Amino acid sequence: MDGKLRGFLLTGAILTLCSNAAVAAEGVYAKDVDQGPVYLGFTIAIVGSVIALIFAFKFFKWMVAQDEGNETMVRIAQHVRDGADAYLTRQYKVVAVFFAITCVLLAVVAFGFGAQSKWVPFAFLTGGFFSGVAGWFGMKTATLASSRTAQGAMNSLNQGLQVAFRSGAVMGLVVVGLGLLDICLWFGFLNWIWGMELTEITVTMLCFGMGASSQALFARVGGGIFTKAADVGADLVGKVEAGIPEDDVRNPATIADNVGDNVGDVAGMGADLYESYCGSILASAALGVAAYRGWPEMQYNMLLLPMVLAGVGILVSIIGIYLVRTEEGASQRNLLKALARGIDGSSVLVAVAAAGLVYMFLVGPSKVTLPDGMTTLEEATTKYRVGESLFGVFGAIVIGLIAGTIIGKWTEYSTSEEYAPTKRIADQSKGGPATVIIAGIAEGLFSVWVPIVVIGVAILAAFGSCVGLSGFTNPDFFAMGLYGVAVAAVGMLSTLGITLATDAYGPIADNAGGNAQMSELEPIVRERTDALDSLGNTTAATGKGFAIGSAALTALALLAAYVEEVRVGFDHWAEKPAVEEVMNNGGASDDMAHAKVFLLSRTALAYKEQGDQHPSVFLIFPASSKVLNKDQDLLTIKSAPVGSVLVDKDRAPITINLQALLDNDKVVANGDATIPDFVRYYNVTIMNPKVLVGMFMGVMLAFVFCAMTMKAVGRAANAMVEEVRRQFREITGIMEGTAEPEYAACVDISTAAAQKEMMVPALLGICGPIGVGLLLGVEGVMGMLAGGLTSGFAVAIFMANAGGSWDNAKKYVEAGAHGGKGTEAHKATVVGDTVGDPFKDTSGPSLNILIKLMSMVSVVFAGLVVQYTIQNLF
Repeated sequence: MDGKLRGFLLTGAILTLCSNAAVAAEGVYAKDVDQGPVYLGFTIAIVGSVIALIFAFKFFKWMVAQDEGNETMVRIAQHVRDGADAYLTRQYKVVAVFFAITCVLLAVVAFGFGAQSKWVPFAFLTGGFFSGVAGWFGMKTATLASSRTAQGAMNSLNQGLQVAFRSGAVMGLVVVGLGLLDICLWFGFLNWIWGMELTEITVTMLCFGMGASSQALFARVGGGIFTKAADVGADLVGKVEAGIPEDDVRNPATIADNVGDNVGDVAGMGADLYESYCGSILASAALGVAAYRGWPEMQYNMLLLPMVLAGVGILVSIIGIYLVRTEEGASQRNLLKALARGIDGSSVLVAVAAAGLVYMFLVGPSKVTLPDGMTTLEEATTKYRVGESLFGVFGAIVIGLIAGTIIGKWTEYSTSEEYAPTKRIADQSKGGPATVIIAGIAEGLFSVWVPIVVIGVAILAAFGSCVGLSGFTNPDFFAMGLYGVAVAAVGMLSTLGITLATDAYGPIADNAGGNAQMSELEPIVRERTDALDSLGNTTAATGKGFAIGSAALTALALLAAYVEEVRVGFDHWAEKPAVEEVMNNGGASDDMAHAKVFLLSRTALAYKEQGDQHPSVFLIFPASSKVLNKDQDLLTIKSAPVGSVLVDKDRAPITINLQALLDNDKVVANGDATIPDFVRYYNVTIMNPKVLVGMFMGVMLAFVFCAMTMKAVGRAANAMVEEVRRQFREITGIMEGTAEPEYAACVDISTAAAQKEMMVPALLGICGPIGVGLLLGVEGVMGMLAGGLTSGFAVAIFMANAGGSWDNAKKYVEAGAHGGKGTEAHKATVVGDTVGDPFKDTSGPSLNILIKLMSMVSVVFAGLVVQYTIQNLF
């Protein structure tokens, strides 16, 4: 074929693309945008994170300065501290091996397959490291605070509350401080030092969430197995068989039980909410950048808003912490009001601050800058939300705050002994353990409806607040609506500094009660610690409901962010050296046409004009693939440039008129594709069998995960029961109080069981999404995430509320109802509480981490799935 014919091969093909496609190909860099507002937002966020750590250290020093109590109190607290340190040391060694292996695998995917950013393995490590540090420091604080809380309760109820709550505040502030600091450091490095493109920054930062998710799952599953094995062993043998009180010094499992409160409810909950906190901020950033593609100034502002909101939320959380105080003789209702004063005060303050932040970062800048290629604001409104309409983002933030409050209040109602559901379960104790269990399951199942309705309304309201009613059907506004959902999650978690403090307070108060009981302090001390402990059970249940609710919103935002990672996955595919080499050198160098096309898969092609640094990717809609093989079987071509170069020596070159395909909606530029475009491209509908099978797989993963964790607790608890029975049988003098039990043996059983049993459930959450992706493709993964989110959210709420109500029904009877301690009714509620232990402290809380972990793993491996799913290999 002569040179002239080759030169005209692409006559009619794209020679110029639309301006937005060009912007998408070139990307947005720090040098392209005035960085003054970016520096301001970054400064607010990083200053907030540093202030959080400063106040955490201040509260820690204040707590350490409090009186630790008498010699017996100190000795018991040291037992608990030693057990907690031994457990966490062993767990972190196991987790370190997992992180090292996973980091190597991620490095292979990034450097070997070229399927993701080269920074992902390192981001993964920092996410896990900071989460682990937060958990360790929080647990260290909690174990130091227990005896000091008991000693404070000797002086007054308020003193005990202050010690426990401010110790919990250390955990809350460390989590938000380290989480936001990690985000800020990565953003600063990638944006100003490395000079990475903005979309690439958001999806790279999103990937460190997998490290946080992995650490959270190990902390929750391992801690849950530890604490519930000890709890079940202590309750069944101690209370039911031996007839001794809770936290009795004669019970061999009582120290392990107290250790478990710290490793499960402090370190575990901290890692859980650390993950949600970071995930919501990073998902918001990715969706904000996607929503304003083609408007660089607004892309930066949309990215910064959730970071700034988190920074301001830290400041108001600290104010809220100082608002918490109570009077002597306060009832549980009054104690709840004391905590509510701090939480509600922080929520109001952050809502007021959010209005100003939205105006500063979104409303104002949208009036003084313009998108690339547009000359008037009126023109911009056809594709973007502009001006006062952006106050809808403020509405989404408030919706998140309200939704979190409602879920927390409903969880309190469903689990507190002050209200009807728990009292109804206690009433069933007259019929024995079976009726208690039946009633608890029924109340737990019924309690699911309010959180699901609230989350559903919050999703629709946050989406609509950001885009208006017409935005539900406008594909250009879809990413903006999902940004609203993600920002609602940020709003819900913006006061995490104080809400996590109320949750971490619970196990500290519980340990203080145990310390007071084992130290045989005066009855008034035990009454005060019981009041604090009862409040702690409610705040812990509220915290679990809050964590699960925030996980649902975060997981939905991550599902949307997954699409952005898929987009970047196509870009990485087109930039692989093998592809670029063919595109650069595939034809005769002297007369090759200026534009070349490379078929990446049956439905995706890379396009490159002479002078372009990187190829642009175009997605071919499924129903349009026939356009490309009218004359030749183009779909069978592999690893060959198409369009301007001979496909092989025996076949004529094929001309592809991209402009005509674009004009006729046959293809779409990857950089311009909206989320609905990707849904259309992958045919993500309920009628697609891959999507449907993916949904079933997501539901299956949630239930199998629950089964694994419940079985693990059962096996570990059985070993604990046998050990406690052995000690009662073989060690003379335990029941008389003349011999000390072998506490360390029980701690060792729980520790060994937790390390052994936590690995398989964790691997299920990691390997499941990868396997589904490689077998069923992106559409299968999206179905899996939707199925896992909906089923996992419902089951997690059910298990957390059922377990919490069983626990408080037991405490209600112990307070004197239906005959009080030692009666058959009491034994029935103890059995119910024992069944509920793994519900509320292992399987239920771990499920919301599984939901987010599946999303994070899908995000991290999206590039691998895009390139190597089975349908692309044949």
